[in-house]
Amino acid sequence: MNTSVSNTGRLLMAALRMLLVLTVVTGILYPLAVTGVAQALFHDKANGSIVKAGGKEVGSSLVGQSWDLPKQNPDDENEAARPDPKWFQPRPSNSSYDPLATGSSQLGASDSRLVQAVKDAKQQVAEFNGVPESEVPKDAVTGSASAIDPHISPEYARIQINRVARENGLTEQQVAKLVADHTDGRTLGFLGEPHVNVLELNLALRDLAKS
Repeated sequence: MNTSVSNTGRLLMAALRMLLVLTVVTGILYPLAVTGVAQALFHDKANGSIVKAGGKEVGSSLVGQSWDLPKQNPDDENEAARPDPKWFQPRPSNSSYDPLATGSSQLGASDSRLVQAVKDAKQQVAEFNGVPESEVPKDAVTGSASAIDPHISPEYARIQINRVARENGLTEQQVAKLVADHTDGRTLGFLGEPHVNVLELNLALRDLAKS
């Protein structure tokens, strides 16, 4: 009996020591090491890839945001958002680019509600940008899985060039060059698709319009 109690005691002490060691290693030392490496080698990304303009934080290059006109009635929660024609517009967002409510609509491709929503969005995007519906790319009328994708396709950026140039008093050539300069290719040359970061593009557009 005493031997059994003694063995149990030793096992418990060994388990407690192991728990303490693993807690220190995995709960303190490892997180500190990872944080230190991230801050030293990837400081910008580790802190959220914050974008600043005029000395102020204006967003993150990893999180999309809306570029809408101010509400006519700020107290009306049901007032529909109106995209600001002077800015490049992002793709639709199921959460209105709220990082706390990410996710897709969960509607299937055969769902009549999604089909109709895409048709309506395609017509609106075409009219807003003054282009035929056949030129509207799919990312202009469908949201991303996360609902906060900060990028659009080069094709969607291109159909907005004429409108953006007109609204900002710039030439189409100036704005087209801006889009080309802010188009990133596939990661490592083969991963993903070419894309344009809307926030970075609009900040460059603002600077160009001011010059």
